[in-house]
Amino acid sequence: MKTRHFVLFLIVLLSFSGQAFAHPHLLRLADRKVIAFEEMLDDLKTSEVVLIGELHNHAGHHRAQLEVIRALHEAGLDIAVGLEMFRADQQHELNRWSAGELDEAAFLPIYKENWSMWPLYREIFTSARDAGIPLIGLNTSRELTKQVASQGLASLPEEAREALGPIPCVVDPDYMQFIRQSMGGHGGMGTTFLYFCEAQLLWDVVMARNLTDYRREYPERKMVVLAGSGHSWKYGIPSRLTESGLNYRVILPEMPGRLDRRTARVEDADYLWLDEGEGSWERGY
Repeated sequence: MKTRHFVLFLIVLLSFSGQAFAHPHLLRLADRKVIAFEEMLDDLKTSEVVLIGELHNHAGHHRAQLEVIRALHEAGLDIAVGLEMFRADQQHELNRWSAGELDEAAFLPIYKENWSMWPLYREIFTSARDAGIPLIGLNTSRELTKQVASQGLASLPEEAREALGPIPCVVDPDYMQFIRQSMGGHGGMGTTFLYFCEAQLLWDVVMARNLTDYRREYPERKMVVLAGSGHSWKYGIPSRLTESGLNYRVILPEMPGRLDRRTARVEDADYLWLDEGEGSWERGY
Protein backbone atom coordinates (compact mmCIF):
# COMPACT_ATOMS: atom_id res chain seq x y z
CA MET A 1 0.00 0.00 0.00
CA LYS A 2 2.81 2.39 0.90
CA THR A 3 4.48 1.69 -2.45
CA ARG A 4 1.24 2.45 -4.27
CA HIS A 5 0.79 5.74 -2.41
CA PHE A 6 4.38 6.71 -3.14
CA VAL A 7 3.88 6.02 -6.86
CA LEU A 8 0.70 8.12 -6.87
CA PHE A 9 2.57 10.90 -5.08
CA LEU A 10 5.29 10.85 -7.74
CA ILE A 11 2.71 11.00 -10.52
CA VAL A 12 1.03 14.04 -8.95
CA LEU A 13 4.37 15.70 -8.29
CA LEU A 14 5.52 15.19 -11.87
CA SER A 15 2.19 16.49 -13.11
CA PHE A 16 2.61 19.73 -11.16
CA SER A 17 6.23 20.00 -12.23
CA GLY A 18 5.20 19.66 -15.87
CA GLN A 19 2.60 22.40 -15.45
CA ALA A 20 5.10 24.71 -13.82
CA PHE A 21 7.62 24.00 -16.54
CA ALA A 22 5.00 24.89 -19.15
CA HIS A 23 4.48 28.34 -17.70
CA PRO A 24 6.28 31.27 -19.34
CA HIS A 25 9.85 31.88 -18.33
CA LEU A 26 10.56 35.55 -18.87
CA LEU A 27 14.04 36.96 -18.52
CA ARG A 28 14.00 40.60 -17.43
CA LEU A 29 17.13 41.91 -19.07
CA ALA A 30 17.62 44.92 -16.79
CA ASP A 31 18.65 42.63 -13.91
CA ARG A 32 18.74 39.26 -15.73
CA LYS A 33 16.13 37.87 -13.36
CA VAL A 34 13.63 35.23 -14.51
CA ILE A 35 10.19 36.50 -13.53
CA ALA A 36 6.55 35.44 -13.70
CA PHE A 37 4.18 36.63 -16.40
CA GLU A 38 2.20 38.69 -13.88
CA GLU A 39 5.30 40.67 -12.89
CA MET A 40 6.01 41.56 -16.51
CA LEU A 41 2.35 42.43 -17.03
CA ASP A 42 2.44 44.95 -14.17
CA ASP A 43 5.30 46.72 -15.94
CA LEU A 44 3.62 46.61 -19.36
CA LYS A 45 0.58 48.36 -17.90
CA THR A 46 2.72 51.46 -17.30
CA SER A 47 3.95 51.78 -20.90
CA GLU A 48 2.29 53.48 -23.86
CA VAL A 49 3.62 51.08 -26.50
CA VAL A 50 4.45 47.37 -26.19
CA LEU A 51 6.38 45.81 -29.07
CA ILE A 52 6.36 42.02 -29.32
CA GLY A 53 8.73 40.42 -31.80
CA GLU A 54 8.25 37.22 -33.73
CA LEU A 55 9.60 34.83 -36.27
CA HIS A 56 6.73 34.98 -38.72
CA ASN A 57 6.44 31.20 -39.13
CA HIS A 58 6.71 30.30 -35.42
CA ALA A 59 3.33 29.36 -33.92
CA GLY A 60 4.61 29.71 -30.35
CA HIS A 61 5.61 33.32 -30.87
CA HIS A 62 2.08 34.17 -32.02
CA ARG A 63 0.67 32.36 -28.99
CA ALA A 64 2.84 34.53 -26.73
CA GLN A 65 1.66 37.68 -28.54
CA LEU A 66 -1.96 36.67 -28.07
CA GLU A 67 -1.39 35.96 -24.38
CA VAL A 68 -0.07 39.50 -23.83
CA ILE A 69 -2.94 41.06 -25.80
CA ARG A 70 -5.53 39.11 -23.84
CA ALA A 71 -3.91 39.84 -20.48
CA LEU A 72 -3.82 43.59 -21.10
CA HIS A 73 -7.41 43.56 -22.33
CA GLU A 74 -8.58 41.50 -19.36
CA ALA A 75 -6.86 44.01 -17.07
CA GLY A 76 -9.32 46.60 -18.36
CA LEU A 77 -6.85 48.59 -20.46
CA ASP A 78 -7.88 50.34 -23.66
CA ILE A 79 -5.58 48.83 -26.29
CA ALA A 80 -5.11 48.64 -30.04
CA VAL A 81 -2.97 46.15 -31.96
CA GLY A 82 -0.56 47.56 -34.53
CA LEU A 83 0.37 45.20 -37.35
CA GLU A 84 3.41 44.91 -39.55
CA MET A 85 1.23 42.47 -41.50
CA PHE A 86 -1.11 45.13 -42.91
CA ARG A 87 -0.49 48.27 -44.93
CA ALA A 88 -1.73 51.55 -43.52
CA ASP A 89 -3.63 52.26 -46.75
CA GLN A 90 -5.70 49.11 -46.09
CA GLN A 91 -7.02 50.41 -42.77
CA HIS A 92 -10.58 50.66 -44.07
CA GLU A 93 -10.56 46.90 -44.70
CA LEU A 94 -9.29 46.19 -41.19
CA ASN A 95 -12.06 48.43 -39.85
CA ARG A 96 -14.67 46.43 -41.77
CA TRP A 97 -13.27 43.20 -40.32
CA SER A 98 -13.25 44.61 -36.79
CA ALA A 99 -16.83 45.85 -37.19
CA GLY A 100 -18.01 42.39 -38.26
CA GLU A 101 -18.89 43.56 -41.76
CA LEU A 102 -16.61 40.94 -43.32
CA ASP A 103 -16.72 37.25 -42.54
CA GLU A 104 -13.58 35.17 -42.75
CA ALA A 105 -14.22 34.06 -46.33
CA ALA A 106 -14.55 37.68 -47.49
CA PHE A 107 -11.60 38.91 -45.43
CA LEU A 108 -9.13 36.20 -46.42
CA PRO A 109 -8.39 37.51 -49.96
CA ILE A 110 -7.72 40.96 -48.47
CA TYR A 111 -5.42 39.46 -45.87
CA LYS A 112 -3.52 37.54 -48.53
CA GLU A 113 -2.90 40.77 -50.45
CA ASN A 114 -1.06 42.02 -47.37
CA TRP A 115 0.50 38.95 -45.76
CA SER A 116 0.56 35.15 -45.66
CA MET A 117 0.42 32.25 -43.17
CA TRP A 118 -3.19 32.97 -42.14
CA PRO A 119 -3.48 29.84 -39.94
CA LEU A 120 -0.71 31.19 -37.68
CA TYR A 121 -2.31 34.64 -37.34
CA ARG A 122 -5.99 33.70 -37.45
CA GLU A 123 -6.60 33.55 -33.70
CA ILE A 124 -5.02 36.98 -33.17
CA PHE A 125 -7.32 38.53 -35.77
CA THR A 126 -10.48 36.77 -34.60
CA SER A 127 -9.78 37.34 -30.90
CA ALA A 128 -9.17 41.06 -31.44
CA ARG A 129 -12.37 41.38 -33.45
CA ASP A 130 -14.45 39.49 -30.89
CA ALA A 131 -13.02 41.58 -28.03
CA GLY A 132 -13.55 44.90 -29.83
CA ILE A 133 -9.80 45.61 -29.98
CA PRO A 134 -8.90 47.84 -32.96
CA LEU A 135 -6.42 46.42 -35.46
CA ILE A 136 -4.16 49.04 -37.03
CA GLY A 137 -2.12 48.60 -40.21
CA LEU A 138 1.35 50.09 -39.83
CA ASN A 139 3.26 49.00 -42.91
CA THR A 140 3.99 50.61 -46.24
CA SER A 141 3.37 49.04 -49.63
CA ARG A 142 5.34 45.94 -50.58
CA GLU A 143 6.07 47.43 -53.99
CA LEU A 144 7.72 50.45 -52.38
CA THR A 145 10.04 48.40 -50.18
CA LYS A 146 10.89 46.06 -53.06
CA GLN A 147 11.84 49.03 -55.22
CA VAL A 148 14.01 50.52 -52.49
CA ALA A 149 15.67 47.14 -51.82
CA SER A 150 16.57 46.72 -55.48
CA GLN A 151 17.17 50.32 -56.61
CA GLY A 152 17.54 52.44 -53.48
CA LEU A 153 15.62 55.38 -52.07
CA ALA A 154 16.94 57.65 -54.81
CA SER A 155 14.85 55.69 -57.34
CA LEU A 156 11.58 56.85 -55.76
CA PRO A 157 9.64 59.79 -57.20
CA GLU A 158 10.59 63.11 -55.66
CA GLU A 159 7.16 63.44 -54.04
CA ALA A 160 7.59 60.09 -52.27
CA ARG A 161 11.10 60.97 -51.08
CA GLU A 162 9.92 64.29 -49.67
CA ALA A 163 7.06 62.59 -47.83
CA LEU A 164 9.42 60.03 -46.29
CA GLY A 165 12.16 62.48 -45.40
CA PRO A 166 15.83 61.49 -45.23
CA ILE A 167 16.51 57.85 -44.31
CA PRO A 168 20.29 57.53 -44.28
CA CYS A 169 21.79 54.09 -43.69
CA VAL A 170 23.58 55.17 -40.52
CA VAL A 171 22.99 52.48 -37.91
CA ASP A 172 24.48 51.00 -34.76
CA PRO A 173 27.13 48.28 -35.36
CA ASP A 174 24.80 45.66 -33.86
CA TYR A 175 22.01 46.63 -36.24
CA MET A 176 24.52 46.60 -39.08
CA GLN A 177 25.36 43.01 -38.14
CA PHE A 178 21.67 42.12 -38.09
CA ILE A 179 21.26 43.48 -41.61
CA ARG A 180 24.22 41.41 -42.79
CA GLN A 181 22.70 38.29 -41.22
CA SER A 182 19.40 39.06 -42.94
CA MET A 183 21.32 39.11 -46.22
CA GLY A 184 22.72 35.66 -45.47
CA GLY A 185 26.01 37.02 -44.18
CA HIS A 186 26.79 38.66 -47.50
CA GLY A 187 27.15 42.27 -48.55
CA GLY A 188 29.95 44.68 -47.88
CA MET A 189 29.34 48.38 -48.18
CA GLY A 190 28.32 48.34 -51.86
CA THR A 191 25.01 49.32 -53.39
CA THR A 192 23.38 45.93 -52.64
CA PHE A 193 23.98 46.38 -48.92
CA LEU A 194 23.03 50.07 -49.03
CA TYR A 195 19.71 49.42 -50.76
CA PHE A 196 18.82 46.56 -48.41
CA CYS A 197 19.69 48.77 -45.43
CA GLU A 198 17.52 51.60 -46.79
CA ALA A 199 14.60 49.20 -47.28
CA GLN A 200 14.92 47.86 -43.74
CA LEU A 201 15.05 51.35 -42.28
CA LEU A 202 12.13 52.41 -44.49
CA TRP A 203 9.97 49.80 -42.78
CA ASP A 204 11.09 50.95 -39.33
CA VAL A 205 10.54 54.64 -40.08
CA VAL A 206 7.11 54.20 -41.67
CA MET A 207 5.80 51.86 -38.96
CA ALA A 208 7.11 54.12 -36.19
CA ARG A 209 5.53 57.14 -37.85
CA ASN A 210 2.18 55.42 -38.33
CA LEU A 211 1.97 54.19 -34.74
CA THR A 212 3.00 57.63 -33.47
CA ASP A 213 0.27 59.25 -35.57
CA TYR A 214 -2.28 56.81 -34.18
CA ARG A 215 -1.18 57.46 -30.61
CA ARG A 216 -1.44 61.18 -31.24
CA GLU A 217 -5.06 60.70 -32.29
CA TYR A 218 -5.83 58.26 -29.45
CA PRO A 219 -3.44 59.22 -26.63
CA GLU A 220 -5.38 57.25 -24.02
CA ARG A 221 -5.03 53.98 -25.93
CA LYS A 222 -2.06 51.65 -25.46
CA MET A 223 -0.59 50.24 -28.68
CA VAL A 224 0.59 46.62 -28.82
CA VAL A 225 2.79 46.24 -31.91
CA LEU A 226 3.28 42.86 -33.59
CA ALA A 227 6.26 42.81 -35.93
CA GLY A 228 9.24 40.71 -36.88
CA SER A 229 11.95 40.60 -34.25
CA GLY A 230 14.28 42.61 -36.47
CA HIS A 231 11.79 45.48 -36.47
CA SER A 232 10.70 45.06 -32.83
CA TRP A 233 14.07 45.02 -31.13
CA LYS A 234 15.31 48.32 -29.76
CA TYR A 235 17.51 49.11 -32.76
CA GLY A 236 14.47 48.93 -35.06
CA ILE A 237 11.12 50.66 -34.58
CA PRO A 238 11.81 51.69 -30.95
CA SER A 239 14.88 53.69 -32.00
CA ARG A 240 12.54 55.79 -34.15
CA LEU A 241 10.21 56.54 -31.24
CA THR A 242 12.74 58.52 -29.22
CA GLU A 243 11.74 61.90 -30.64
CA SER A 244 8.05 61.23 -29.94
CA GLY A 245 8.78 60.69 -26.26
CA LEU A 246 6.63 57.55 -26.14
CA ASN A 247 7.24 55.18 -23.25
CA TYR A 248 7.68 51.66 -24.62
CA ARG A 249 8.60 48.10 -23.66
CA VAL A 250 10.08 45.46 -25.97
CA ILE A 251 9.46 41.71 -25.65
CA LEU A 252 11.46 39.40 -27.89
CA PRO A 253 11.24 35.61 -28.12
CA GLU A 254 14.34 33.59 -27.50
CA MET A 255 15.76 32.48 -30.86
CA PRO A 256 18.61 29.99 -30.40
CA GLY A 257 21.58 30.91 -32.53
CA ARG A 258 20.34 34.48 -33.00
CA LEU A 259 19.20 35.87 -29.64
CA ASP A 260 19.25 33.74 -26.53
CA ARG A 261 19.49 33.96 -22.74
CA ARG A 262 23.29 34.16 -22.90
CA THR A 263 23.61 36.86 -25.56
CA ALA A 264 20.52 39.07 -25.09
CA ARG A 265 21.12 42.47 -23.48
CA VAL A 266 18.93 45.29 -22.25
CA GLU A 267 20.04 47.17 -25.37
CA ASP A 268 18.11 44.56 -27.38
CA ALA A 269 14.88 44.28 -25.41
CA ASP A 270 13.31 44.66 -21.99
CA TYR A 271 12.15 41.05 -21.77
CA LEU A 272 13.23 37.81 -23.41
CA TRP A 273 10.50 35.16 -23.56
CA LEU A 274 12.51 31.99 -23.01
CA ASP A 275 11.92 28.99 -25.23
CA GLU A 276 11.37 26.08 -22.83
CA GLY A 277 9.32 23.96 -25.21
CA GLU A 278 5.84 24.18 -26.67
CA GLY A 279 3.98 24.87 -23.42
CA SER A 280 6.26 27.75 -22.47
CA TRP A 281 4.43 30.10 -24.85
CA GLU A 282 1.24 29.85 -22.81
CA ARG A 283 0.45 32.43 -20.15
CA GLY A 284 -0.06 30.13 -17.17
CA TYR A 285 -0.94 31.52 -13.77
